[in-house]
Amino acid sequence: MSPFVPPHETRPTPLSAEIARWLNAHRLTVSCCTVAGLLLIGQARAQIIVNSKTGTVTNTSTGNTANTVDRRYQQIKPTQVPLAKSELDAKTRLELIRVLQSEQGFAMRPFPGGHKGLTLAANGTLDPAGEEYLDMVTASGLAAKPGDRLVLTDIKIEKSRIVLDLNGGPDPKHRFLRHIQLGTGPDVMGPVVQDNGEKPTGSRLSLTFSDHVPELTGAEVKALLAPLISFDVKTPIQAYTDTLPAKLKDAILNHHVLVGMSTDMVMFAKGQPDGKSREMDGQMPFEEWMYGKPPKDVEFVRINGNRVIRVEVAKIGETPVIFTKDEVEGLLRTDGTPLDPTGDPGTRLAKVGDVERNPDTQSAGAPPSLRKPGETGPVGTPTNESDPSGRTGVMKPVQFPKQKPTPQPGANPDEQSDSPLPAGPTPQPAQPPANVQPPPADASQPGQAKLLASEIAGAAQRN
Repeated sequence: MSPFVPPHETRPTPLSAEIARWLNAHRLTVSCCTVAGLLLIGQARAQIIVNSKTGTVTNTSTGNTANTVDRRYQQIKPTQVPLAKSELDAKTRLELIRVLQSEQGFAMRPFPGGHKGLTLAANGTLDPAGEEYLDMVTASGLAAKPGDRLVLTDIKIEKSRIVLDLNGGPDPKHRFLRHIQLGTGPDVMGPVVQDNGEKPTGSRLSLTFSDHVPELTGAEVKALLAPLISFDVKTPIQAYTDTLPAKLKDAILNHHVLVGMSTDMVMFAKGQPDGKSREMDGQMPFEEWMYGKPPKDVEFVRINGNRVIRVEVAKIGETPVIFTKDEVEGLLRTDGTPLDPTGDPGTRLAKVGDVERNPDTQSAGAPPSLRKPGETGPVGTPTNESDPSGRTGVMKPVQFPKQKPTPQPGANPDEQSDSPLPAGPTPQPAQPPANVQPPPADASQPGQAKLLASEIAGAAQRN
């Protein structure tokens, strides 16, 4: 009786049985090779441990740690910045945003694009790090290489973190509104916000805290961001203030406005004003810049042309303080260059001639001489008390010639005039007229000869 065979199975023929035995033998061999390979691979993998958070690679057989991930993507060394326990208030928040806004630095690590960005814990580690950091840069693209300039274009302070947008941030403007359209039909539908089509090229960095954002200064935030962004290089404010006197430099770095500052100095010191207004004071137009909003302190900066002419500080419950005295006068030249760039109080400025003299009470100094030092003048040369060697003489008063009285023409016709003859042809002597007979040579009476001479002269003058 033949054994029972299930319906879905067929009994192999003798030839097929031989083939089956051959396949089973080779299948066992292949399986053994595969298992051996898997065991070897598993043993090799067991000897190497990769930490995707830190990017470190550890060899378990030797205990050595090898770094196969680029050091730029490895975990950072935590900072040690002391933080206050008090929470950030509204006034400190405003000052912190004002200090960090538009601040510039240089990237110390690659900054990826993407909406999430990097997350740095205050006095802690960086997330992500290692392979995940490298994968984020590969997937989202590189927004900034190490050494590239970074500008803090937007600062948002939330409950337990500070979000910094670098170089414009990774998100396009109006990220959601540009997808919304309003209209009454398909032909008149249009987006709420127009999109220019430009893709953002910035990055994002979030500085997180354990429970809340403590009271911080701009210097403390920069120290916390030091592993990723270096602010040690000169910013535009530092490069500009280094060319100014010490008084103006300290005022700008401390965000104070002085009467006499230019508009560029005010912009570097306080940034963009919260409001502007243009008014007239009599015949003088001026522009009023307002910093701060009530109930906080409000500062009004009045500008005429390119200079600050008035500063008014108004505080709640106090009388406004008004400054009108020019404190910049004497520190800068008319072209804006400083008179004393070093700001050293011991430096003396040499004026013209380096000698101050009152011309009404003090005489002029000795004139220059061509004699050599120690050389005396000839015998009889007068000496000066300040120069006993006789090199120079005593300055004597200048003798002006006496002015002669102005001659009056025709005042005395018998006297010869001292005034020169007018320019022109030389006058010829008068010739007697032809119809007048000269006097006889034997005229014996002088009176008749004199009368005849006068008649001849009158006739010549009439002709």
